[in-house]
Amino acid sequence: MSAVRGSTELSGAATPDPNREVTVAGPQQESLGPRPTSRDVARAAGVSQATVSLVLGDKWRGRVAEPTAERVRAAARELGYRPNLAARNLRLGRTRTALLVVPELTNEFFAHVYTGVARIAARHGFGVVLYPSPDGVGPARDPFASARASLDGVLASSMASDALATIRGDDLPLVMLDSDPAGSLGATTVNLDLADGMRQVTEHLLALGHRDFLHLAAEVDSWTFDVRAEALARTLRGTDTAVRRVTAPLNVEGARVVAEAALSGPGPRPTAVVCDDDFLSAGACKAARRLGLRVPEDVSVTGFDDLTLATAVEPELTTVRLPAECFGERGMESLVAVLDGRTPDAAPLPVQLVVRGSTGPARSGHAH
Repeated sequence: MSAVRGSTELSGAATPDPNREVTVAGPQQESLGPRPTSRDVARAAGVSQATVSLVLGDKWRGRVAEPTAERVRAAARELGYRPNLAARNLRLGRTRTALLVVPELTNEFFAHVYTGVARIAARHGFGVVLYPSPDGVGPARDPFASARASLDGVLASSMASDALATIRGDDLPLVMLDSDPAGSLGATTVNLDLADGMRQVTEHLLALGHRDFLHLAAEVDSWTFDVRAEALARTLRGTDTAVRRVTAPLNVEGARVVAEAALSGPGPRPTAVVCDDDFLSAGACKAARRLGLRVPEDVSVTGFDDLTLATAVEPELTTVRLPAECFGERGMESLVAVLDGRTPDAAPLPVQLVVRGSTGPARSGHAH
């Protein structure tokens, strides 16, 4: 997963691509060997390529010490390095193309993310290549002969991060979406306030009197789902409640099978099923019906995402609305900022609990 990483420092300046550094030379220069690149300048000056970009792009003041800047300028003079002025003036690169890596195209959430990314990209004269990881998660085939030659930057969902390992381009600026800021591969991360969403769900159910919870969790090893589990546990801490966690595949039928087994097992039946996404919620509602339980009279069910599915089922789902298009917009804005040497907005985007018919007051559970 380390093949693509954020190659920026000092407020996220873009790392120049040596292929973009073209000098106009006379015939006698042709025989002098390869042109010096910003990598050569960085090595000679003992600094990063991002620092070279800042200094030679005249954006170093306040971010690079004066002696360091002079060292970079001296190294550039000694090597005869001249950056491509046209590319530097464009600031946003040569291909003006970004890659968006998502787990799958069939998920409505990622379709909305793409819409947001494309809207901001168009505003900045960028094209977007959409690349779904073929198996949803896990490695994927490299779609480019040379990612560095084809792209200016990458936006990637944490759920598809394994696909990044095959997209070789160590110098590509990378923005991670829905990813742990502390352990991100990228120059920056863009997140939704998932923890607050799960807090809103849990407090809503507690206010309705629920004390026996079933957490129907996604069977996916990903930070985005870990956050939900941690927020649920944190909100219930110190309350007189019981919570049982089971995992299910991210599809309606798989969720139905797991939820049916959990709701019909021994001991007190949970009065609330907290689901990691709306597909799991739909499966939980189907499981309840097959067991002769009414939603929400016998069991309340909550979702996460607020997909079209949430209002297609009956009763309609109480769920957390995620602003997917705004999320995509923020992701592309962050990539543009990184390429432009600016610090992106790192604040998580707010989410909203939407209360509908699938939740109601708790009735005491009973043994089976």
